Amino acid sequence: MSRRTVTAAALTLVSALLLTGCSTDDSPRTPVGPPSAAGEGSAGEAPAPSAGSPFWVDPESDAAKQVKRYEAQGRTEDAEVLKRIAERPVADWPAGDDPVPEVTRAVRGAAADGRTPVFVAYNIPHRDCGMYSAGGSHDAQAYRNWVDAFASAVGDSPAIVVLEPDAVPHIVDGCTPAQYHDERYQLLAEAIERLKRQPRIRVYLDAGNPAWIDDPGKLVEPLRRAGIARADGFSLNVSNFQTNDTVKGFGATLSGLLGGTHFTVDTSRNGDGPLPGDRAEAWCNPPGRSLGVPPTDRTGDELVDAYLWIKRPGDSDGQCRGGPAAGTWWPEYALGLARRARS
Repeated sequence: MSRRTVTAAALTLVSALLLTGCSTDDSPRTPVGPPSAAGEGSAGEAPAPSAGSPFWVDPESDAAKQVKRYEAQGRTEDAEVLKRIAERPVADWPAGDDPVPEVTRAVRGAAADGRTPVFVAYNIPHRDCGMYSAGGSHDAQAYRNWVDAFASAVGDSPAIVVLEPDAVPHIVDGCTPAQYHDERYQLLAEAIERLKRQPRIRVYLDAGNPAWIDDPGKLVEPLRRAGIARADGFSLNVSNFQTNDTVKGFGATLSGLLGGTHFTVDTSRNGDGPLPGDRAEAWCNPPGRSLGVPPTDRTGDELVDAYLWIKRPGDSDGQCRGGPAAGTWWPEYALGLARRARS
């Protein structure tokens, strides 16, 4: 799935408690309230080790399977490097046809480990306005049914859900046709309401990234219409590469306009920031990027509930720069991200 820096040129080319309190030990915690801001250090410092993260690490991830392949091939150095992805929590994107099997697997795995799974709900009708990640539910009722099944599968377990990357920003930038706007607002608001009926789900409605919608004020009314008041916050930088400082500044401004709403930041691939030079499709499989701050709730910022790896590092953004289809595991790209990582 792709998250773009939307510019006129690019459009022309393509016509989750998180936690109560913050202890100093490494015991897992569950999302029953906002996380403590008194975590270890600031965003620029090393986060808590993955062993102390409250989020679930999927032992069956593409990265984990690739590590085993490398080891079997005798590529031990590559295997060790790729563990920088495989041994860290990454969001789960349940399939659009039926989310229940994947949600159930993740919830059970996380419960066994005493951790919290992070999910992305990405199945809104007219998704990605016909671009690399086009698709989604075929109509409004199908989407309602999908969200209901998703929420029911989580049940009473703790979970973080990042809701519909792109959906609101694509309304703001005009990519989603106007005739679908009212329906989309209603579906997003209904999805938040349905998910929040589960006692331990935290929902973050996606708000794009600062290089896409450069004026936070443009997002305020759309987010309100989409039900942000009922959500736990908004998510920023999903599948993009903007630096933490840039994103936090943007998020703080947007938060202020929304009355102090909290947010999460996708740090999965922003270790070296965005591709320089304002090149076409800079959001799509850009070369030379690296992993960012590993997932943690210890952000050192009272407005930032968590740094998360929402985009799965190593999944292609689309068929650009030699990549496979959007969402397809691309081990060479993953290895590059991990090799250039600072932590």
